[in-house]
Amino acid sequence: MGTSNDADYVAIDDSPSSPMQNNNVRKVSVLPLVFLIFYEVSGGPFGVEDTVHAAGPLLALLGFLVFPLIWSVPEALITAEMGTMFPENGGYVVWVSSALGPFWGFQQGFPALGGGVPRAVSSWGLTVILTYLNYRGLHIVGWVAVLIGVFSLLPFAVMGLLSIPDLKPSRWYVMNLDNVDWNLYLNTLFWNLNYWDSISTLAGEVENPKKTLPKALFYALILVVVGYFFPLLIGTGAVPLDQKLWTDGYFSDIAMIVGGVWLRWWLQAAAAMSNMGMFVAEMSSDAFQLQGMAERGLLPEFFGKRSRHGTPLVGILFSASGVILLSWLSFQEIVAAENFLYCFGMILEFIAFILLRIKQPNVPRPYKIPGGTAGAIIMCIPPTILIFVVMAFSTLKVVAISLTAMVIGLVLHPFLKFLERKRFTKFSVRPHLQHFDNEDSTCSLVN
Repeated sequence: MGTSNDADYVAIDDSPSSPMQNNNVRKVSVLPLVFLIFYEVSGGPFGVEDTVHAAGPLLALLGFLVFPLIWSVPEALITAEMGTMFPENGGYVVWVSSALGPFWGFQQGFPALGGGVPRAVSSWGLTVILTYLNYRGLHIVGWVAVLIGVFSLLPFAVMGLLSIPDLKPSRWYVMNLDNVDWNLYLNTLFWNLNYWDSISTLAGEVENPKKTLPKALFYALILVVVGYFFPLLIGTGAVPLDQKLWTDGYFSDIAMIVGGVWLRWWLQAAAAMSNMGMFVAEMSSDAFQLQGMAERGLLPEFFGKRSRHGTPLVGILFSASGVILLSWLSFQEIVAAENFLYCFGMILEFIAFILLRIKQPNVPRPYKIPGGTAGAIIMCIPPTILIFVVMAFSTLKVVAISLTAMVIGLVLHPFLKFLERKRFTKFSVRPHLQHFDNEDSTCSLVN
């Protein structure tokens, strides 16, 4: 890494819990990985109705075409390059730690200690069921995501076919710039098109990640954009416009108008299944992130413990419990605070990406964004501007909650170092991880 902790670490012995020794664990292939990314980022068009409510059909449609170019494509490209440079669990935490040091790496990964901020709200019973599913193995979670994805997207294809006779293209061009709720519009777009970096936290569980990860990100990007744009195109073109009705759940009303009660029930069931898909995908991401942080010595060693199925047992339990603890907050409050914290995290990721390009130009990058360092800097400018725009729209309450969470992270890291010095808990570094020598820009393995 770029800098190292002052504490002396011991390498964990070659036990079955080590990912290098756990050869019987099945890895995730391209198709399941595509749908895991899909559920990390999107989960389908459920919830995008607010873009029409806030800005009308034309800006809603343009938003899901233009916004991915400004935000999603750069984030996915950075994830592809950095994920293949660091094909290990921990993802963006490892990137930031390698470029800026372990303190900032810990701040980047701190939200996962509370189970992250769930993109899907779950009940106690469902949490237990999905926790067990994650315990059984990530490859199982991936194929479940494929099945859920097909079931959740298929009713929109049927709705599209049934709505063809009623489509009126003139409805797509409605726009009134004097009556746009920019706060709702931008936050809805941002919330539904970010988190491409989340899949990097489980790169160590991917089959041949140096080839599979970039390919899966490319296919997932297409799936996400089409999965938003096509339903919006159908919904805004097939029924007369009433912007006040375009709120969460309005797609089920459109299904009723276009196809009848059977299509409405199918779409409502699809929304429920999509909620499950987002839940298991985020739980997997958070759990493997905590496990990867333990392997890097950023968390106590027990976070790196794996079950007999190769899954991060402690990380899964923390992720599930965090969701339950956060359930007392409204989903809108959680979303707003998460957007603010995510903006801060993305700034760290952009800085880490550029610094590693400058300081470690010779380290192998199986996938490398063309354009050199200058091109990398230019690519990061538009999304950085967007980050500050989104943060500027935050309310004082959201800023206060977010800053409180950040302060907790700033205090928690030195507290954990204190526990380590007093030998109350044990930290260690896996022997297979990449280590950078800043003086000659070479890469070696931690001994």
